Amino acid sequence: MKIGDFDIQNFGSPYFIAEIGANHNGDVDLAKKLIDAAKAAGWHAAKFQSWSKESIFSRKVYEENFFLSDDYRNRTDHTLESIVEKFSTPADDLRELSNYCASVGIDFCCTPFSKDEADLLVDELKVPFIKVASMDCNNYQFLDYLARKGIPVVLSTGLAALHEIDRAVETIQKVGNDQLVLLHCVAQYPPKLENVNLNNIDLLRDTFPDIEVGYSDHTIGTAIPLAALAKGACLIEKHVTLDKEMFGWDHKVSATPDEMAKIATEGMDIVKSLGNKRRIVSPEDLTTREAYRRSIVSARAIPEGKVIERADLDVKRPGTGLSPEHIHLLVGRLARRNIEADVVISEDDY
Repeated sequence: MKIGDFDIQNFGSPYFIAEIGANHNGDVDLAKKLIDAAKAAGWHAAKFQSWSKESIFSRKVYEENFFLSDDYRNRTDHTLESIVEKFSTPADDLRELSNYCASVGIDFCCTPFSKDEADLLVDELKVPFIKVASMDCNNYQFLDYLARKGIPVVLSTGLAALHEIDRAVETIQKVGNDQLVLLHCVAQYPPKLENVNLNNIDLLRDTFPDIEVGYSDHTIGTAIPLAALAKGACLIEKHVTLDKEMFGWDHKVSATPDEMAKIATEGMDIVKSLGNKRRIVSPEDLTTREAYRRSIVSARAIPEGKVIERADLDVKRPGTGLSPEHIHLLVGRLARRNIEADVVISEDDY
């Protein structure tokens, strides 16, 4: 699969998505700084979320402040509704941020939460792919609508059972859209490490062998996304921030600019180091092998005509002579000439 000109493939060069989401806190200038940070760190895409107060929650949720943590629930200056309204990214802001991404040379992408938002992203802003949130993995009518847009779909699988993922894949592919990436994901912020289950990357790859598999990360720090790359993840998505202590939803689980740079740089090192499953001794190792391996040497002086005994032989560096595996072939042979002690034995010596 391709995103633009970028080849997306398991165990290939990873595509990095900086999930800005709501971490701009409703400030377009802060959003641009986050885009700049992602670009400077070598990430490929800056991602936003298009939800509005109307498209994400029902009235019941606002009345109960259902999704607020205790830290926010106990504040008198914020309600869930006010935070959603403040942190949303209106259409005009998305247009401005799309243009800004183009100006700095990073892909603009976004998660739609309604059909109208999807139309804006695909038909007007020409996003290179649609990212689908975990919450919509079982929203099959919406998946059908998105798939019919005919552009790549990146689908997070957090919250979904395997049979729901299977139906989501079927829904997308049955309309002729085979441009799909599945992201292993745990929809906790942050998850317990024992719940991350990176082996699910293998599960998804084995279950859907024709689909690339990546990882959407909500852990704290850099270790787990880097480990996902060692598992062959084709794509890494992670929330990003300029300050983990900033007021907002996802800053604590987000990568700072330094962490973004580390994931990109060390991630590429990991991918390069994976190599392949063929056992190949490199030219450098062949040279090292001569220096580090052992050869058959004389353990003591061996006079000409003597029947060579095992006690006459030892093995030492370098590995430029006869291999230790052949030592039994020398035992019982006659020495053709005087052999000094502690020298590498050659075929002319017996």
